[in-house]
Order: sequence, then C-alpha cells, then structure tokens
Amino acid sequence: MTEVLDTPALRAIADAGIDYFVTRHGPVRSLEEAAQARGLDPRQILKTLVVRRGEDDYLFVLVPGDRQISWPKLREHLGLSRLSMPDKDVARDVTGYERGTITPFGSLPSPAGMPWPVIADALIVSREGPVSIGGGDHGVALTVHPEQLVEVLDAAIADVTEPLLP
Repeated sequence: MTEVLDTPALRAIADAGIDYFVTRHGPVRSLEEAAQARGLDPRQILKTLVVRRGEDDYLFVLVPGDRQISWPKLREHLGLSRLSMPDKDVARDVTGYERGTITPFGSLPSPAGMPWPVIADALIVSREGPVSIGGGDHGVALTVHPEQLVEVLDAAIADVTEPLLP
C-alpha cells in the first residue's frame, strides 16, 4: 500500500483543534479486521453513512460498527417519511470521497456552501473509550474522543440505530 501523507480529512481534523491519532493500515475486508488493525473493539469503529433527504440534500449518519441504521428511528428523528442512500457514484460526487473512505472531515460542502449535517447515534457518546472514523482514504483512520467528535462536527445526538442482524 502506498502511504497516504495527506487527505482533506487529515487537514480538516488538524484545523478542528481536537485531539486525534492517525492510524494507517493495509487493506481490510471486514469490520473485525479494521478494528484489529486500529487496536479497537468493532463497536468503536464508526461507519459514516450518507443519507439522502431530498434532491441535493444529504446528511451524514455516524453508526457504531456493531449497529446499523434503524430507518424508522431515523425517519422519526428527522420528521420525514422517505429517506434513501445514494449509490456509490453519487456518494462520491457529493462528499468527495469514495465509499469506504467517507468521513464528514474535509468532505465537500452542500450546494449552499455549508457542511452537510451530521447525526451521531447516541451510543457513540454513551459508551466508554475512543472511537475511530474514516480518514479520507483507504487504510487511513482517525481515532478521537467521541465527545470532541460530536462537538466539532456540531452533530445532533439521537437514537437512530439498532443491533446488526445476524
């Protein structure tokens, strides 16, 4: 693997002024492998999912690795009856990152020039220990304190997940 020295995400988190640690590792094929490479539990790995609310209207949902989005809970939280996930090409176009590297840090802004909104599942801040979020390239991760993460991203905290299905 070619070592990535710089990504928009790394620049953005440095500018955010919070404590973080960068982990660079080779390719991983599962959540468990990613957790092992980062020295964390799978529940500490955050998935950044792009959700479409409407035309040119997206948001990020941060989901603990051992959970999945609960669509009814998310729709209720947002007061919407319809949500969807964009395909990989649209997700890349609106965030600037390809699937598997998406992070709110350094992502492209909305058409209005603002950062996309972020919803962090409530378990992210209620569990102990650091969390790891994508660093903008394959094999690059940012380990942060969850409270600092939600504060710097101005994330709404809500119960929007459920356990992974077996």
